[in-house]
Order: sequence, then C-alpha cells, then structure tokens
Amino acid sequence: MHEMSITQGIIDLCLEHAGGRRILSLDVEIGKLSSVVPEAVEFCFEACSKDTLLEGARMNIIQTDGMGHCEECGQKTPLTELYGACQQCGSNRVTIVSGEELRVREIEVND
Repeated sequence: MHEMSITQGIIDLCLEHAGGRRILSLDVEIGKLSSVVPEAVEFCFEACSKDTLLEGARMNIIQTDGMGHCEECGQKTPLTELYGACQQCGSNRVTIVSGEELRVREIEVND
C-alpha cells in the first residue's frame, strides 16, 4: 500500500513547515486521477501521526475532479480515468488539465 509512504510524506512536510508548533488541522488535495485512495490515506494518518505534533489533528481531504483538454476538437472534457476519451468527440487525444493533484493545501497550527 503506497498510501502509507504518501501519508508519511504529508506528515513530514507539515512538520517541516510547522516550526515546532502543534498542528491542529490540515487540508490535503487529492485528485481523482492520482491513483491515491483517500480512504487509505485517512486510515494511515492516525498511525503515522502518533507521537508527533500532528497527533489528534483533523485531516480534511478535498478531492478534485479530472478534467482534460481534447487535442482533436479543442474542448474541455471531464475525465473519470487517466486515459479517458473526450466526451464531446470520442477522441483519445486528451491532455490532462487537472485531477492528478496531491498536495497539502493548508495547515492550521497552534500559536
């Protein structure tokens, strides 16, 4: 399960930017095309944050939809899978515009 190492990376990043202060909450953005399972990250978070400044913090996961740009017809098209076809013309020449994100958007620290 690669979500364990992803979750540990999220925690390491937060600790690096918290300046030694307790972290109360964090917002994590996970794209629906990122191949990361949000429920697995939530599950791993409690174990990975134990005995750190994130223990007991609230993690909010924001999922972003997949969106592509069709190179054939020039339209924006929703994507539900990495190699999805354009919903306008059916072409597979679609460039992903969003949905692959995996980032910590915000952390709230105790002052």
